Amino acid sequence: MRISIAGVTIGLTDDATHVTLGLAEPLISVVVPTYQEALNLPYLIPAISVAMRNAGLNYEIIIVDDNSQDGSEQAVIDLQRQGHPVRMIVRKDARGLSSAVLEGFRHARGEFLVCMDADLSHPPDRIPALIESLRDSGVNFVIGSRYVLGGEIPHDWSLFRRLNSRIATLVARPITRVKDPMSGFFALHRSTLNRATGLSPIGYKVGLELIVKCGCSNIREVPTQFVDRKYGQTKLNLSEQLNYLRHVKRLLDFKYGNLSRLLQFCLVGGIGVFVDLLTLHVLLLALPLKISRAVAIGVAMTSNFWLNRRLTFSDSRRTNWVRQYARFVLCCSIGGAINWSASVGLVGHVTFFRAHVTLAALIGILSGTVSNFLMSRYWAFGLKR
Repeated sequence: MRISIAGVTIGLTDDATHVTLGLAEPLISVVVPTYQEALNLPYLIPAISVAMRNAGLNYEIIIVDDNSQDGSEQAVIDLQRQGHPVRMIVRKDARGLSSAVLEGFRHARGEFLVCMDADLSHPPDRIPALIESLRDSGVNFVIGSRYVLGGEIPHDWSLFRRLNSRIATLVARPITRVKDPMSGFFALHRSTLNRATGLSPIGYKVGLELIVKCGCSNIREVPTQFVDRKYGQTKLNLSEQLNYLRHVKRLLDFKYGNLSRLLQFCLVGGIGVFVDLLTLHVLLLALPLKISRAVAIGVAMTSNFWLNRRLTFSDSRRTNWVRQYARFVLCCSIGGAINWSASVGLVGHVTFFRAHVTLAALIGILSGTVSNFLMSRYWAFGLKR
């Protein structure tokens, strides 16, 4: 159904409301995800328009709102009446900054796609610089960066906030070498977006998702001076920070495949050794060695199972855990047997290893770990190749 209010057309669907205005075909689409940012929109949209018109760029602005119900829709209608080429998508059944950005990109008509926050922390007058860099030959992704020469973060940021940003950047280092992968201010070609595979961002760092899954190899960072939001409250909380870690884990699995999962599997195994020894020493205070050792092994194996289910093979958490646990225990038993057979067999049949028993033991551990991992990945937790 479509209705008209003062020349502004509003399209109503089951899951979203689209507030649009008849616009010429734009070259650049600026997508702004919002949730309760009504106070910032009357400042942001005109600032974008001034920057784009001064640069002589043909553009559109797409606001993707997660059903704020705070007056954002009316603010967009008022801005349309003032002549700004802005339209709005109100999502009724979806939530999340990253998915909102991708929704905006799906509805965008421009060849160049820009993402920026609504809180006025990203300077609109830097959009033309992003586009200029994106037009250079071979460049497929441009970041408005705080951490290159000329970039800047707010001077009043606390030490905790500075450390939080830097640590998050270091966490992303195995994925990309850019200096500010946390930036939500970026631009890319539509053709770059079109080659993305399996986009499934969680949390708020959609730029990191696009860098990895669009296979961006030539990334330019443009110095940008960020400022703190003027109105409203930040959406960054502990939940979003945990989502960021989950997101990085997904991207590591996507980029490095079995190597990433194997390293996570080994990390869990290391934690299992600690759980094993701690349990053993606690039980020895009251129980005989044989019983304490058996229980400690069982506790460590169970701990490893749950950690692998939550971390290494988190994709399989919807599968029946009882069957998974039984298979995991069997995998561990087979892996232990391979470990024992390899190390003992090398010492018993190869002269060199009779003088290097420790090396034989390490080879046995490696053999058992790899076999245990492969059986867990493809059988116990049932992940397909």
